[in-house]
Amino acid sequence: MRKAIFFIVALMGMTTAVAQTPVYLDQTKPINDRVEDALQRMTLREKINMTHAQSKFSSPGVPRLGIPEVWCTDGPHGIRTEVLWDEWDQAGWTNDSITAFPALTCLAATWDPEMSMLYGKSIGEEARFRNKTVLLGPGVNIYRTPLNGRNFEYMGEDPFLSSRMVVPYVKGVQSNGVATCVKHYALNNNELNRNNTNPILDERTLREIYLPAFKAAIQEGGSWTIMCSYNLYGGKWLSENDYLLNQVLKKEWGFDGVVISDWGAAHNMGVVKGGLDLEYGSWTNGLSGGAKNAYDSYYLGVPYMEAIQKGEFTTDELNDKCRRILRLIFRTGMNPNRPFGSLNSEAHVSAARTIGANGIVLLKNEAPAKKAPKLLPIDLTKTKKILVVGENAIKMMTVGGGSSSLKAQHEILPLDGIKARVGNAAEVVFERGYVGDASGEYNGVVTGQNLKDDRTAEQLIADACAAAKTADIVLFIGGLNKSDHQDAEGADREQLALPYNQNDVITALAAANKNLVVITVSGNAVEMPWVKSVPAIIQDWYLGSEAGNSLADVLMGDVNPSGKLPFTYYASLDQCGAHVEGDYPGTVNPNIHAEFFGNKVPIYDMKYNEGLFVGYRYIDAKKLQPTFPFGHGLSYTTFAYGKATIDNKEISQDGKVTVTIPVTNTGSREGKEVVQVYVQDVQSTLVRPEKELKAFQKINLKPGETKNVSFTLDKTALSYYDDTKKAWVAESGTFNVLVGASSKDIKSTVTFVLK
Repeated sequence: MRKAIFFIVALMGMTTAVAQTPVYLDQTKPINDRVEDALQRMTLREKINMTHAQSKFSSPGVPRLGIPEVWCTDGPHGIRTEVLWDEWDQAGWTNDSITAFPALTCLAATWDPEMSMLYGKSIGEEARFRNKTVLLGPGVNIYRTPLNGRNFEYMGEDPFLSSRMVVPYVKGVQSNGVATCVKHYALNNNELNRNNTNPILDERTLREIYLPAFKAAIQEGGSWTIMCSYNLYGGKWLSENDYLLNQVLKKEWGFDGVVISDWGAAHNMGVVKGGLDLEYGSWTNGLSGGAKNAYDSYYLGVPYMEAIQKGEFTTDELNDKCRRILRLIFRTGMNPNRPFGSLNSEAHVSAARTIGANGIVLLKNEAPAKKAPKLLPIDLTKTKKILVVGENAIKMMTVGGGSSSLKAQHEILPLDGIKARVGNAAEVVFERGYVGDASGEYNGVVTGQNLKDDRTAEQLIADACAAAKTADIVLFIGGLNKSDHQDAEGADREQLALPYNQNDVITALAAANKNLVVITVSGNAVEMPWVKSVPAIIQDWYLGSEAGNSLADVLMGDVNPSGKLPFTYYASLDQCGAHVEGDYPGTVNPNIHAEFFGNKVPIYDMKYNEGLFVGYRYIDAKKLQPTFPFGHGLSYTTFAYGKATIDNKEISQDGKVTVTIPVTNTGSREGKEVVQVYVQDVQSTLVRPEKELKAFQKINLKPGETKNVSFTLDKTALSYYDDTKKAWVAESGTFNVLVGASSKDIKSTVTFVLK
């Protein structure tokens, strides 16, 4: 009897304990219920603590309630090495080497959402294994000028392409319980004066060109965080920009996640009401404020708490910020179904290699002489000596470039990848050709390479040409690198031309050996004054850990190239609207200045006078011929496009139209082709570009195989933004649908009428 009574009492106690379990710990409850429960248990100081950093890359949770910290890591091409608590330099860990994935320009060049999903899932697994809460990427700022030093981190010039490629990346990362932080919202289209540039543009251009990829990442991808950029818009810093953060992002788009500041992007207490939720990096070494804990001196730190206590603010904004941060934590660190992730797995290495090979773009591939075969792919049965020329064949590219710099577990260099693939089938020799940047270090991560060469520029060229005369084929591997004023954060390029005397090297090699392939490693277009004298050209990218293997796969024909350019390859800056119509890099506004890290800095007004006419839109409007157009990319096989057909010649405003076109592989190799669909509004009330990308599909075809490729278009593909009505409008009238292999290579056109 006593045992029974004891059991009943014990059971009652257990029942009481269960009933008192906080809702925020109950994984069966809806997240918003858990958020509200946790919020009402928190003190004012605990709420304040959550809204600002506690170290370089972390912010506090609520230890008393068992709510974990938020840990961020730089991306978006790999998980950054661990850095010291208060400094940028690495912490000296020995277990933080990772797989480096190709740059996002390469991912965009695949024109393949499946590659984007693979990329996101793989990098998300590495972030999860390192126990990160937020991956600071991907970047989707539009390629407005080829001088932007950070273009290699973005997805090209077209808002539709960027939108379609960012969504699967976000979903792939977040399937691991790691949040993406889509950046840099918004209008961060140059690194020069990025901290104090005030872009001036109309609402229509903002909506049609610069916001769609962010909108897709939020509404379709469901990104849990977003990063506000350094620059201003409408004279207001993005960290306190009520219009873009509160009105557009949170209210109009329904964003329920966290707005994170770029490191040092907060400038004053305007961030409280301006829409910022989580402040990072306002003093870059964490100590300059002079307080015991300098992070408490952030605007969203003790100053915010004291302002609330004085009645200058209510707790409404604070509670909203904390709700968003709690929601993030419950989706990530407190998600019991969060997978464990993996690091440097065979699958990740394979993914890096596959994505890299699929993104490489074959720009040109001609026979060097009459009756001679095309240079590529390299036929090792007829090739006995291969000469590789150029610093980028031997220079590590995973280190440098800014915050995307990585500590890769391994990096296969182009020369090594080629040698490994060729084996004993042919002799592979190397000549430097030019000396660019012999160094290799970023924030304490050192490549360990010694690339010093004391030969003169003339001697380097002479030695390369001498070797070229005895080679069966010459591979020049040059381009840009991740040094300042090239492809690197914090500064823009100073010219479109190739650096380090490379044009002279290429010209001399072309004269010495007609069997020349030029391979540009870069994240940007470059001038090619020698384009007509070189029979084969490849656009390579920063391909990460498997760079050399990916390139060798394409050169030898193991992978049939299928990449397409995600941006226009201008012949000169005179073909770029930002430089012809706009006023890049802006002009100083004499009437205002800003305080930045305690110093007065000028504000540069930058007029986006080219408006909608970015990239191929400007090329079309001015009837220009670029070196290579947007969407261009060749294959080792050939494709024939049949005549497009349309299922409806007339549709209503809520109707849809389906366009179908047969595509046939007419060559002897299996290959992939990207079928592109552009829409043209024949006559509109407002000025519109000649055509705009509105659909694409990558298909695989065996030799002789034909596939009917179909695209369904609705009102959204026909609409423009009317800034007088503050709405998207599809005007009645005639529309042409242009189907082709690039923006300049239109194969077939069909027409329909929108009532």
